[in-house]
Amino acid sequence: MFGLGIPELLIIFVIALIVFGPKKLPELGKSIGRAMAEFKKASEEFQESVRAEMKEVEKTADVKEEMKQLEQQVGQLDQPTDVKNEQAGSPEAQAGGTKQDGEETKEHVKGSA
Repeated sequence: MFGLGIPELLIIFVIALIVFGPKKLPELGKSIGRAMAEFKKASEEFQESVRAEMKEVEKTADVKEEMKQLEQQVGQLDQPTDVKNEQAGSPEAQAGGTKQDGEETKEHVKGSA
């Protein structure tokens, strides 16, 4: 306990008794005890609020990780359909034309005519 032994505590108690007197010492002890209890309660509330904030941060991080995983899965779902179109010999892949805004390009029209 802070390197204080029984002899040191007795000396502190005797000095406090001499300085404050026997009538004020119990009141002083009560007020110190109340202050320490309030400090302990405030520190516990602070620790709890920090824990709650950390849980919120962890949830946010988990959501971000899940979003990345979903984006990767969506990317993987899109990839096989492109491969299937190329393997099936789609007209777009054979003619080398591309679609822009849902319309065929001039190269594609010339290549298929």
